[in-house]
Amino acid sequence: MHNALSVDHGTATPATQPGGSVDLETLESIQQRVLWLSTSMIHHANRIRPNPTGLKVGGHQASCASMVSIMTSLWFEQLQPGDRVSVKPHASPVLHGINYLLGELDEKYLTTLREFGGLQSYPSRSKDPDTVDYSTGSVGIGATAPIWGAMARRYVQTTTGGAGTGRQYSLVGDAELDEGAVWEAILDPGIADLGEVVWIVDLNRQSLDRVIPNIAANRLEKMFDAAGWQVITVKFGKLLEELFTRPGGQALRTRILDMPNPEYQRLLRCSADEVRTRLPGDGPGSAEISGLIAGLDDPTLTAAIRNLGGHDLSALTAAYRQIDDTRPTVIIAYTIKGYGLPTQGHPQNHSSLLSVDEYASLAADLGMDPANPWGRFPADSAAGRRCASTAVRLRRDPVPNAPALTIPTDIGRTPKGTATTQAALGRVLLDLTREAPEAAKRVVTVSPDVSSTTNLGGWVNKVGVWSAAERRNWFDDDRETIMHWNERPTGQHMELGIAETNLVGLMGELGATWSRWGQPLFPIGVMYDPFVERALEPWSYGIYAGGQSILVGTPSGVTLAAEGGAHQSIKTPSIGLEQPGCISYEPAFAIDTEWTLLASIGRLGRPDGTSAYLRLSTRPVDQTLAAVPTDPAARERRRRQVVAGGYPLVRRDNAVVTIVAIGAMMTEALAAADRLAEQGIPADVVCVTSPGLLFEAVQARQGRGSGESWILDQLFPADRATPIVTVLDGHPHTLAFLAGINRVRSTCLGVSKFGQVGSLDDVYRYHGIDTDSIVRAALDLLP
Repeated sequence: MHNALSVDHGTATPATQPGGSVDLETLESIQQRVLWLSTSMIHHANRIRPNPTGLKVGGHQASCASMVSIMTSLWFEQLQPGDRVSVKPHASPVLHGINYLLGELDEKYLTTLREFGGLQSYPSRSKDPDTVDYSTGSVGIGATAPIWGAMARRYVQTTTGGAGTGRQYSLVGDAELDEGAVWEAILDPGIADLGEVVWIVDLNRQSLDRVIPNIAANRLEKMFDAAGWQVITVKFGKLLEELFTRPGGQALRTRILDMPNPEYQRLLRCSADEVRTRLPGDGPGSAEISGLIAGLDDPTLTAAIRNLGGHDLSALTAAYRQIDDTRPTVIIAYTIKGYGLPTQGHPQNHSSLLSVDEYASLAADLGMDPANPWGRFPADSAAGRRCASTAVRLRRDPVPNAPALTIPTDIGRTPKGTATTQAALGRVLLDLTREAPEAAKRVVTVSPDVSSTTNLGGWVNKVGVWSAAERRNWFDDDRETIMHWNERPTGQHMELGIAETNLVGLMGELGATWSRWGQPLFPIGVMYDPFVERALEPWSYGIYAGGQSILVGTPSGVTLAAEGGAHQSIKTPSIGLEQPGCISYEPAFAIDTEWTLLASIGRLGRPDGTSAYLRLSTRPVDQTLAAVPTDPAARERRRRQVVAGGYPLVRRDNAVVTIVAIGAMMTEALAAADRLAEQGIPADVVCVTSPGLLFEAVQARQGRGSGESWILDQLFPADRATPIVTVLDGHPHTLAFLAGINRVRSTCLGVSKFGQVGSLDDVYRYHGIDTDSIVRAALDLLP
């Protein structure tokens, strides 16, 4: 336990319930049953359920065992209905076992762990049949989710009301703290105000492959403390604490604290005789330790070595009672991986499974029947009554139906002059406050310190910045300050530090409020498009968990010429083709931005909702090129096409080639079509707004999807089938599938190598997406 000594933040003492002491005997009985159930679920999935393929099923019995005490004391002593818990991924069977004892999970599911349609490998809000507060699985994402959940709850409570109160718990494995995103979240300055956030670290000092040699627990404590968190450390249990008071006890305490982690872990695998030989060591206090343990019988000695605070129910309950709700709290609980199992403390027990004989031995130790492993406690037993009373205490009111909100589909303005799609974003949000104020109140924008450079300044000035408490704006009387940073609990813009993973984590929780409290929000996150891939995994995980949001990447592509290759996104256009639960758009004109953004907002905050990704540009474009119809019916037809994935922009009689372009490339596409026409070569021009929606339409036409395919007939009618040239400011494969619609020849232009600094003309020419390149590609396709 080298480096385990930490600054004490209070001494854990047994807690009391109103009217009497904690019933430790009943809690211990429940704890043993939870250990048995979690172990049995994994055992059944791997040893009993037929497995014709022979592929590994897996599970983590040891990781579950180290969490059993923590979760038993939390659920059966501490939690309130408004509290929510993110359970570390590998402890999902413990959660299901507790839910089963509380009557929230039918027995039929206990045999379905990791089976199709059954209990998921890791906790899932959207796929598990019982109550799961946070989906976890990907390292770091589940750990930080309660932070963003706390912010989302506070935001709802201060803007619409109805979110109530409650702590946000995160149960974290110590190895998960290696994830950098965890510390990005902990260190964000806004987190220090979230007193409802509580992390419980399962400090079992093992990772997947090994015992961690230098876990440096005191360093972890200091890092949390430096970030403004309350630190509560639960090192030892009642038995060890009592031994420390005897003669030789201080020497024993010092020996255990100074002992390297691997040496301590090795003691867990020793017999009592081996412990008597190894434990005293050869230091100055070895004789005192030998004298102390000589008076202990073998069961007491081996139990003492395992008596860490993370497995002592009274110490854990006392730790929970010390939580300071004025700042975030971390409880560091020392545990043993595999506690209570034959594999406890083994350096490779992470994914190991009990053998049939070991499982039978565990059953004998716990008084259970391996042939009938799923028994609940008798209703009239002390444990049965505690389960029933806990179920009543934790019962939540049903989530109310979300209010009906009308989202306009068309503001009615036709942009003139020169504009960018990025600038259109801010204008649409401001227009929404006038055209649909009730819907606009649900919009919350999120940004990692790029609000002003992504054209959100006007919006931020109007709606203000959200903060847990009102803060004075010391620049409100500075006439040269254009962007006003007015922070208050009713603000609608939330800004985090430069950490994209934090931003999308917050977006996911803001986008899940419709399912938590019946209060839908419309979160819109804005970041530089080159950094979207950095944020993609946690954003995708948020979508998986039911968080619906709009991610705006801007500016995008090599069109950001002067910034050079490191700031020129290449692969992001295909995200919409590949990301489940998301519709992507890359509008070419300001009106396209308006229509696609409004349509995307309209899909948020409902059971059948979807997220969206908009890829915007800072390139100024002549808005008259959009040729927006003036007739109302024709305008609505164009809008529907834009939202469905694209529209025909130029139709020429007897066209012999079709140029298909996206976003910023429409200027070059139209110029190339004009030059071809001058040579007597008529060319159609199609503006694609969503490759993903067009791909879904193709799949639907082939009977492989449930979507509609009408848009294909309007963009690529069979009677106008010609060779096509596709061009976009991104990887050319994004549009390659379009040639298959009418089985025509094609050339796909785009960006497939790192960019260069230069002018727009130079960079486009370098990548072969300039007007000349489009013309040449069209000519090459002709006879």
